[in-house]
Amino acid sequence: MTFFRSGIAEARTNPSRWAAKNLYLAHFAISDIPRKTFRYFERVNRAGLGQAGASDKEFRVWIGDWSVGGDGTTQRLRAKDGGFAVDLRLVSQKAPVIHGEGGISQKGEGRGHASHYYSLTRLATEGTLTVRGKSVPVTGVSWMDHEFGSTQLNPDQVGWDWFSLQFDDGTELMLYVIRKADGRPDAYSGGTWVGADGRTVRLRQQDFSLEALGRWKSPRGKGVYPMQWRLRVPTLGLDVTVTPAFPDQELDTAKSTRVIYWEGAVSAEGTARDRRLTGRGYVEMTGYAEPFRKKL
Repeated sequence: MTFFRSGIAEARTNPSRWAAKNLYLAHFAISDIPRKTFRYFERVNRAGLGQAGASDKEFRVWIGDWSVGGDGTTQRLRAKDGGFAVDLRLVSQKAPVIHGEGGISQKGEGRGHASHYYSLTRLATEGTLTVRGKSVPVTGVSWMDHEFGSTQLNPDQVGWDWFSLQFDDGTELMLYVIRKADGRPDAYSGGTWVGADGRTVRLRQQDFSLEALGRWKSPRGKGVYPMQWRLRVPTLGLDVTVTPAFPDQELDTAKSTRVIYWEGAVSAEGTARDRRLTGRGYVEMTGYAEPFRKKL
């Protein structure tokens, strides 16, 4: 079993007479679960000379030969580096999930501390995966997130833990806990449960609990990360244990976003209203190596 993560983001920089003002950043990571190895790659390019861009006429975003595009029905995702590559076609099996209140996901106290946020939580996927130069055909299920806003964390917020889980009964769960400097979860933490039929339930911070069951210290820095969690949503009768595929799935993106964070494959096992439940997913954690304060 192999998990991959790929993303392209755009940052606005100060315009000048000679350089394109848009800066594009991308990360591409593969978790090789049988070998318990993690490889990641990063890119940063300006839009000048067609090296990177986002079309306003069609769904297409690219940075070099890494790209994502589509025709409204099928998405195509391509990335390659150092003997690792993905070339995948993805078709959503559910309508987009709109998070927050009317598409606005509030992340902190005060005006502007919010984002627009939606997900495609279950995409049928097929294509090819290349690991250490060997390409194989693959099929599976993917998750796409698109979140965009204009602000960073408040001064009393140091990072977040974000979960995306796909359960074998056709349901999904997205949760995020924004951590305050004193270790408590911010009241603006939240999430969304997605039923097998696509209906959604908005979750607020008081609707769920997250308990760290273990820790892992990065051998490269000072980051100490939770490594297993008990996640409970009483209103849904949900009680699951979330376990990383292996501990070392940490990225140090000094060449692009300049953030040290953990993002990797996990499995989930537990019950939903006393019915056995299993699943897979992804977890992202920031602010453990250092407070999430970087600016591009």
